[in-house]
Amino acid sequence: MDTTTTATAAGTGTAGTNGVATAVEEPAPTTPATPATSATPAASAAPPRTARAQAPDQVPANVRPALWGRVEQQDFRSRVRGTLLGTAIGDALGAPVAGLSLEGIRDAYGLAGLTELAPAYGRRGTVTASTQLTLFTVDGLIRAHVRRDTGGWHPPTDVHRAYLRWAATQHDWGPDERRKDNGWLAQEEWLYARRGPDRACMTGFADETLGTLEQPKNPTARDAAATVRSAPFGLLVGWEPALVLQLAVECAAQSHGHPTAFLSAGALAVIVHGLTRGESLDAAIQRALGLLGARAQHQPVTDALQRAVSAVTQGEPSPKMVEALSPGDGRDAEDALAVAVYCALVAEDIPHGLRLAVNHGGDSTATGALCGALLGALHGETALPAAWLADLEGRATMLELSDDFALEMTQGPALHGPSVSAPGWLARYPRG
Repeated sequence: MDTTTTATAAGTGTAGTNGVATAVEEPAPTTPATPATSATPAASAAPPRTARAQAPDQVPANVRPALWGRVEQQDFRSRVRGTLLGTAIGDALGAPVAGLSLEGIRDAYGLAGLTELAPAYGRRGTVTASTQLTLFTVDGLIRAHVRRDTGGWHPPTDVHRAYLRWAATQHDWGPDERRKDNGWLAQEEWLYARRGPDRACMTGFADETLGTLEQPKNPTARDAAATVRSAPFGLLVGWEPALVLQLAVECAAQSHGHPTAFLSAGALAVIVHGLTRGESLDAAIQRALGLLGARAQHQPVTDALQRAVSAVTQGEPSPKMVEALSPGDGRDAEDALAVAVYCALVAEDIPHGLRLAVNHGGDSTATGALCGALLGALHGETALPAAWLADLEGRATMLELSDDFALEMTQGPALHGPSVSAPGWLARYPRG
């Protein structure tokens, strides 16, 4: 997709330097949100659709918050929390079996495989670099919206700076108070732990050079690390789906330059975007397939998603069925995405879907995290298993970050702008 198409998709603004439009809110639709599937909790309201009545610079500051009703805000926050916590739970569930074959998993945990959180990195519920990077994606997106007031915002740059802050956590002993742009997330000491960071992420963020689609970092890297960290792009419910795809692929190319890697990241973001807006999983997948079809070199990702959809009708869900979705070793991005999508489609509930997603010989942390993001966005935080949440490392940080993201997306003009400023907010998310 060229930059003209991307900019036009939003209906407002012009394309930024890497193809992402500088104004993103779309006009509000005239019909209500697509009803969620029957599996969605009945009490869950449709996600916020009325919050996009006009472009942000066209709406008077004193009326913007009123565009979000209370029920819509609560539903949106639940889905944001569900996405981040679901990612982390799936990541933590898969961490103990990372690198094991299906036979190895059964030898270690019995014929049923891994069914509960097990120790990894010294305790139950620990997360890996996949969750760490996902949190910094959210931090970067909040910073991008805060910086919009300056008139010089470029979301890929803000997300890249967030990833550089993550990279510092992988080699520093702890928070460095000399880093003036740390904000609050990079001050969280528990994040300063190396939890199996992907090599392409480490090299991609080893310097300040911004990888782009024209000059991507690591052009042969096609694993799922960039895909896993990309679920938060789908939470930008005020963006057009085409722009969500464009931003996700641009940010994925900052470390993973192979087309199947960055297009898998874009596909995930579009699916999460649809779920957050109240679409069914089937409808969100079809939207992603439609947008992928316009991109060069999309076929491997398109084929993987179609395999996942077709597999739903091919028999009882099982680890063997999951492994059949990965023609290779199960570690390429499109294969991990296919496994996660299939497990989310056939899940009886979130624990069932996540257990299915991690008990195979592929990249269990990636597939668990991806499936968790999908199910969390679909059902919201209250559907997540309480016992697993109780043991989850960093849960308080994730809740705080989720609520900050929801607050920025719904109440940003009341926090910062030409006529109002909350100093505490700008200290948490510096513009510099």
